[in-house]
Amino acid sequence: MTREHGHSEVEIAARIGAPPSAAYLRDTVYGAIDGAVTTFAIVAGVVGAGLSTRVIIALGIANVLADGFSMAAANYSGIKAELDNAKRLRAVEERHIDEVPDGEKRELKEILARKGLSGRLLDEATDTIAQNRDAWIQLMLVDEYGLSPVDPHPMRAALVTFGAFLLAGLVPLVPFIMATDAAFAWSLGLTGGVFFAVGALKSVWSTAPWWRSGLETLAIGGIAAAIAFYVGSLFHE
Repeated sequence: MTREHGHSEVEIAARIGAPPSAAYLRDTVYGAIDGAVTTFAIVAGVVGAGLSTRVIIALGIANVLADGFSMAAANYSGIKAELDNAKRLRAVEERHIDEVPDGEKRELKEILARKGLSGRLLDEATDTIAQNRDAWIQLMLVDEYGLSPVDPHPMRAALVTFGAFLLAGLVPLVPFIMATDAAFAWSLGLTGGVFFAVGALKSVWSTAPWWRSGLETLAIGGIAAAIAFYVGSLFHE
């Protein structure tokens, strides 16, 4: 088994003392999978309808740019809304600590009790944390409201989503742009490779085997592509 990180005093101090940072794994995986799925769905639908390569390229590029921007904008707006809500809840907790400190302290004590503290140790921990206003509020935001202890950066998340969507979404179009023989077969193979690679990469942050995660993502993309191809074939003249 691979050790995730070291536990020497120096390693612990460096790791715990480092400033918290947001992870953008979800944005990367979401953007890449959706980019590959939607673009290849367009390719499959247009091929199924028997339309020209120029139509495939035009619709594919339009999808990559427009849908990628739409996803990035939606992600930005969603994260911004979460941050605004966090600011509102922080203001609520600050006001409650000023107006009803005893009630907030009882809430703090209940949270710590649910973490396994009891007796004198529970009382001492409650009093100690209550002396640090910022730490008190942060603990309440995380444990009472379920907020993340690290605030994500809306613009960074949006750019990551758009970049992943753009890179993965262009893959199904490459054989058509390069006018490759059997372009659709190449597009199918390359897109399947992207699905599998994204799924396998995702397994690094999960307990699932890389091959199972890859096949799962490949199956999801394959189903979407098959549906699009079938719908397109209904309009084939």
